[in-house]
Amino acid sequence: MAITFKAQERSEPGVAGGGVKRYYASIVLGKEVSVDALVKEIEKFSSLSEPDIRGAILALENVIQEKLSDGHIVRLDKIGSFYPALSSSPSDTPGEVSAANVKKVGINYRPGSRIIAGLKNATLKKA
Repeated sequence: MAITFKAQERSEPGVAGGGVKRYYASIVLGKEVSVDALVKEIEKFSSLSEPDIRGAILALENVIQEKLSDGHIVRLDKIGSFYPALSSSPSDTPGEVSAANVKKVGINYRPGSRIIAGLKNATLKKA
């Protein structure tokens, strides 16, 4: 399989009226892969049954959610790391910073070596 891309026109950022429009490669996303589909794929590489795999995925989801809510980094070896992140409004002094400054709490992901290597080796195909 290959990563499919298309040409997409974009304007220059920060230029009034858009400036010179240029074309860039943009990924054409494929269909989403559901947990059901992942379970079927994992069954091919494992001696575990479908309910065991599904249970492990659900348990992993619950544990990751709990650990991120506690402010931990969740490192899944070669898959990568998930860690909590936030954005906030500024204050003039450290003492003025409080939970009220926090605008958004989110999750960041840093891919692991195996995921990065898989994408580096991916073939590309123009749509």
